[in-house]
Amino acid sequence: MKMKAEIIAVGTELLLGQIANGNARYLSEKLAELGIDVYWHATVGDNAVRLTEALKTALARVDLVVLCGGLGPTMDDLTKETVADVLGLPLEADQEWENHLQQFFSSLGRYMTENNRKQALVPRGAKILLNEHGTAPGLWLEHGQQLLVLLPGPPRELEPMFTQEVAPRLAEYAGSEPIISRVLRVAGLGESTMEDVIADIVTTQTNPTIAPLAHYTEVHLRLTAKSGSREEAEKMLDGLEERIRERLGTAIFGRDEESLAEAVAKILLGKKLTLAVAESCTGGLLSTMLTSVPGSSAYFLQGLVTYSNRAKMDLLGIKPALLREHGAVSAEVAKAMAENVRRRAASDLSLAISGVAGPDGGTEEKPVGLVYIALATPQKLDCRKLTFLGTRESIRERAAVTALNLLRLYLVS
Repeated sequence: MKMKAEIIAVGTELLLGQIANGNARYLSEKLAELGIDVYWHATVGDNAVRLTEALKTALARVDLVVLCGGLGPTMDDLTKETVADVLGLPLEADQEWENHLQQFFSSLGRYMTENNRKQALVPRGAKILLNEHGTAPGLWLEHGQQLLVLLPGPPRELEPMFTQEVAPRLAEYAGSEPIISRVLRVAGLGESTMEDVIADIVTTQTNPTIAPLAHYTEVHLRLTAKSGSREEAEKMLDGLEERIRERLGTAIFGRDEESLAEAVAKILLGKKLTLAVAESCTGGLLSTMLTSVPGSSAYFLQGLVTYSNRAKMDLLGIKPALLREHGAVSAEVAKAMAENVRRRAASDLSLAISGVAGPDGGTEEKPVGLVYIALATPQKLDCRKLTFLGTRESIRERAAVTALNLLRLYLVS
């Protein structure tokens, strides 16, 4: 019989909206890949009474309960204690994990406080799931015909623990029809435009299915296949992806977790090209995106934030007359910024951004959201005039992402 699962996320901060519940999304995706159906999500604050109610409800309707969060050393971390109470199990010290904690704090030159010993207490019969990135162990607990898995809340601890400790144990419970998803990432097309191009494919597909997902600066296409084996599901996804790529072409920049900056980096490295950047309104955001990729020193030579006119003159050699005649936010100045930073850095390519990010500083002639993006190459100098809507933060981010995509499209053409 196929296993049914429920995910219970624990933490008052989730209910207050202070952090997003990304763990539920991650766990649902991974469980689906194992062929385990997630039927319910629940979010509960750090409250033993409400957590008890949620846990009892889950145990009455599913085979697998995955709880995340509430395993820390403080008084409001109640998950393990509540599980033990609901199941009628005593908490017992795991001496091996307590010794591990002692060694961990000793290596940091710190004293292990008494409340940290709480993290070595486990319900009788539970198995420790190793945590290589924190002090709270996960727990695997078989209770009759049901399974309970307790995971720490921080994603940097939860995700590797699930991959290394939980998934292999769950493999024997995997369903007969694994559900495999793949995400195609699209830049430069709005959701409605993209969907119009592939409308006939979307409306006729039943397995795999297609779900367009609009994100802040890009659009994702989630392809999901269900089959008797992972290999067969992957083949189904390969065929559908090929059809979609034939329609969308270079608008697709990556797959799954690949970022736009990573896609650009891959091409620059492959072509052995170097890049320099000059920024005004984005204040270094474009340079940050480019250098977020490991190994970026192989292609990124320099990034200059020339926010003021004085900086544009001193660092880039922009002529005062050009600034007086056209203003800092202009095609002429953006092109000069790109040309000059490329020449000074001796790079193959360069990007420059100048604009009005707001919320103040706009005029009728040059409103908030007006941005010029210039790309300089050995063959040409291109400049785009764009207008973005939104907050100061969104205008800056959209400008940086658009500049990255402009570079990518040049490189792939």
